Amino acid sequence: MAGNSIGTVFKVTTWGESHGPALGMVIDGCPAGIPITEKDIQAEVDRRKPKDPSISTTRKEEDKIEILSGLFEGKTTGMPISIMVRNKDSRSQDYDKFKNTFRPGHADFTYEIKYGHHDYRGGGRSSGRETVSRIMAGAVAKKALASFPESKDMKIYGHTVQVDEIYAEEFDKAEIEKNTLRCADKEASKKMLKTAEKARKEGDSIGSIIEIVIENPPMGLGRPVFEKLDAELAKAFMSIGAVKGVEFGTGFDVAFTKGSENNDEMESHKDGSFSFTSNNSGGILGGISNGNTIVARLAIKPAPSISKTQKTITSSGENTEISVTGRHDSCLAPRVIPVAESMAAIVILDQILNN
Repeated sequence: MAGNSIGTVFKVTTWGESHGPALGMVIDGCPAGIPITEKDIQAEVDRRKPKDPSISTTRKEEDKIEILSGLFEGKTTGMPISIMVRNKDSRSQDYDKFKNTFRPGHADFTYEIKYGHHDYRGGGRSSGRETVSRIMAGAVAKKALASFPESKDMKIYGHTVQVDEIYAEEFDKAEIEKNTLRCADKEASKKMLKTAEKARKEGDSIGSIIEIVIENPPMGLGRPVFEKLDAELAKAFMSIGAVKGVEFGTGFDVAFTKGSENNDEMESHKDGSFSFTSNNSGGILGGISNGNTIVARLAIKPAPSISKTQKTITSSGENTEISVTGRHDSCLAPRVIPVAESMAAIVILDQILNN
């Protein structure tokens, strides 16, 4: 079945399953001559690894990348780029008890309906493990973006703004990579961590909100009507399994404002430049980037694998109960952030190449 690719010029296809031999991706359409090393890609992949066993999975995959094609002497060749990582700590036997039972919150049931079978070993393609392929593609996209004059000063980063009812009140960019939750508010991150740890101890998980920021984006990205930049970014973000909602700029709060409050007024300066007095649009107007910082917030669902007993049915339609024990995250926010950053980089690069 189709549906494993994203992009038009910079086209990314991911492959592999959570408990298969390996996962990887193929990029078709990457420009030649982009300087990139194995170290560049590995550094991004390592950011996805679980940081704290108190809230993250204890599955320890080496995730050592293997570049199969498309790079030579430290530069892209213009040919398809293929990179993979091997699964070495899958422990598929842990999932034998779920072979004929649908796990609530997972794609087991819908995969069974659509394909007539499902990979019960960690979810197969529907597993969060698939996102390692996106990270590898995103690493290439980020390096390519740094090589284009219009995007060389662009920065893409994400941070956690909310876990349960704990909201980040302060913003210190330097703090993001210093704490487990990747939160820009040091004190809030401590409260978030306690909340996530408490959920885990109770055999549960917890939801969150992350923010993806694209600073200094090129102006004029996106196309009117059906290929709006925010629509393309939203599609990319929503393709991440844990993401259940996306908003840009003021987002859903626009419903509580007036036009005079929500419109981003403009002013020119003596040096010939211009600026907006606000950024309620989140850097995108009419589906096209206006040069302002692009800001998107993503609602992340609680991880569905929890040890609390839940009602479900078997593949033969019988009622039963299930408790999903094993190595799972209690809060997905910090691990989704590098994935969402990668998806943003892929979309922005594809838009530049389209332009």
